[in-house]
Amino acid sequence: MALLHRVNNSKSLSSLLRPLTSATHHRLFSSDSSKTLTIETSIPFKSHIIEPPSRSVDTTPSELMDYFRSMALMRRMEIASDSLYKAKLIRGFCHLYDGQEAVAVGMEAAITKKDNIITAYRDHCIYLSRGGSLVSAFAELMGRQDGCSRGKGGSMHFYKKDSGFYGGHGIVGAQVPLGVGLAFAQKYNKEDTVSFALYGDGAANQGQLFEALNMAALWDLPAILVCENNHYGMGTAEWRAAKSPAYYKRGDYVPGLKVDGMDVLAVKQACKFAKEYVLKNGPIILEMDTYRYHGHSMSDPGSTYRTRDEISGIRQERDPIERVRKLILAHDIAAEKELKDIEKEVRKEVDDAIAKAKESPMPDNSELFTNIYVKGYGVESFGADRKVLRTALP
Repeated sequence: MALLHRVNNSKSLSSLLRPLTSATHHRLFSSDSSKTLTIETSIPFKSHIIEPPSRSVDTTPSELMDYFRSMALMRRMEIASDSLYKAKLIRGFCHLYDGQEAVAVGMEAAITKKDNIITAYRDHCIYLSRGGSLVSAFAELMGRQDGCSRGKGGSMHFYKKDSGFYGGHGIVGAQVPLGVGLAFAQKYNKEDTVSFALYGDGAANQGQLFEALNMAALWDLPAILVCENNHYGMGTAEWRAAKSPAYYKRGDYVPGLKVDGMDVLAVKQACKFAKEYVLKNGPIILEMDTYRYHGHSMSDPGSTYRTRDEISGIRQERDPIERVRKLILAHDIAAEKELKDIEKEVRKEVDDAIAKAKESPMPDNSELFTNIYVKGYGVESFGADRKVLRTALP
């Protein structure tokens, strides 16, 4: 498969892990945690009508350790969600993000909570990266009161407005015009912040995307459109759905970058570059070349339209967590046992959060009538026979 060429066609993996700056190979304890390391991205950026950013990315040992833990936590959360769904504790639609963690973590590393993110229905890990808690995530997945949307949104409708996360949207591509609207508000209010609108390759042919992009370009809005290209829109391969699957070039008059979305440092570098660019010039498109290990949703086994060898090959060559693990070991930042201990801690943290989320009660029936009508107008709800008053809003 073409997806497996990333490492094979470039330098060997061992050469990719060497530092660009000279470094003595001693153990980096806490006193060295802020030491600057300059690491080259796995592959070069591809660009459309714009000069790409440098492949050399500055990071620190503490930052790499944080990336490892964050991505391990997201991976474990999604694996646990799979089990909860099969146990029928999670109902309805459920789309898992395992494999794509570097996009969420790298993007967050380049921005602040004053910047906005809006995405589609594969939203659990974006919510976590924006500062959401495991308990509120699992409670929402299980439809409980303590969920981030009070148990009424479920898997596809996570929100955290106080951290600039605007969902979680189930209609394919519909979040992109909303994201451009967020960018319009930021420019109108002179906030000097940006909005990221995420969508998949399956949504890349939506007309509303191009309408929104045209408006963003006309008004020079600080909008960053991020195509998370995991190469399959549901069960349809990109080449079967798109005549031109070079999504970073789709903006025509809008610049674009293609990024290795399995390399957290490449994502960080691209998002930092994009933020600086759009604040001065208007929109840009980032195509994140990534991969999902699960099927499109829990109803999709994910093995009828791709081979198991393809999935295992991506895991072996491009897995975002393993890449960071190898960087940490190559730079002698931590020992293998310490990384395994972190994974054990993460497993316990997820298990504890699930247990706590299960204690949360189901929403009261009266919640069926909230968040629908504006309060203060005396709205009343009756039964089907119009005789029994069910509830009255204040």
